[in-house]
Amino acid sequence: MNRKKLNPNFVIMRPLLLCFLFIAFFGSKTLNAQNTRLNDYNSIGWYNYFGTFKVAEKISVHTEYQFRRNEIISEWQQSLLRFGVNYQINPKVQLRLGYAWIETFPYGEIPINGMGKDFTEHRLYQMVTITDKVSSIDLSHRFMLEQRWVGRYSTADLTKEDEFLLLHRFRYMVRLQIPLKGKEIKDKTPYFAVYDEIFIGFGENVNENIFDQNRIGILFGYRFSPVVRIEAGYLNQIVQLGREVNNRNVFQQNNGIILNANFNIDLTKKK
Repeated sequence: MNRKKLNPNFVIMRPLLLCFLFIAFFGSKTLNAQNTRLNDYNSIGWYNYFGTFKVAEKISVHTEYQFRRNEIISEWQQSLLRFGVNYQINPKVQLRLGYAWIETFPYGEIPINGMGKDFTEHRLYQMVTITDKVSSIDLSHRFMLEQRWVGRYSTADLTKEDEFLLLHRFRYMVRLQIPLKGKEIKDKTPYFAVYDEIFIGFGENVNENIFDQNRIGILFGYRFSPVVRIEAGYLNQIVQLGREVNNRNVFQQNNGIILNANFNIDLTKKK
């Protein structure tokens, strides 16, 4: 019995199509409510460090710090510190278990915190990343579950959070990378990358923001060596607040620049 081979373009486009259809579904819901929602427009700049340290054949340690700013760089948006332990099941599948600490500041015209205060978040997360290669294109899917303890103030006169509400969130990201020279991304190779990530809130404490946010990134990168990669480009972030203002849903429309410094260090190699 003869089996037809799948067209590589179809293999690439199928997950993208599913992702964009999912986004379009939620987007249609929000577009129908255009007249009843508030939009808060912000110019952001995210400056990020990512470091992976291989400590055994299948185990590595992930470190990350994201310096997120409003008005490109002049004001705080968020500070995010994240750690994790990776387990490489095979060359295409990686698991990660980790912790994140986040500080969110009262940026924009409509702050995320209703009292206009900064707040702390402690987060546990579990992640699966699946990678593949189709022709010269690197394709990855990232699935993440988060358990988020988000700080709240019971009264406006408090200077520190006195409650931490447990929220749950699911994230899915699809990313494509294409070399701009040759057929693969190797040392001294420039490349182009694009990704889309959707966030869905769930659980008994979720409020208005079942659709929590969506991010689209368009990047140009350069791989100097197996150890160092640099990326820079454009980021679009849409965030739905978990509360209403004057009985209207609030959406942040955040657009700006993103800069990533990626380090991959193998500590198992002998000097």
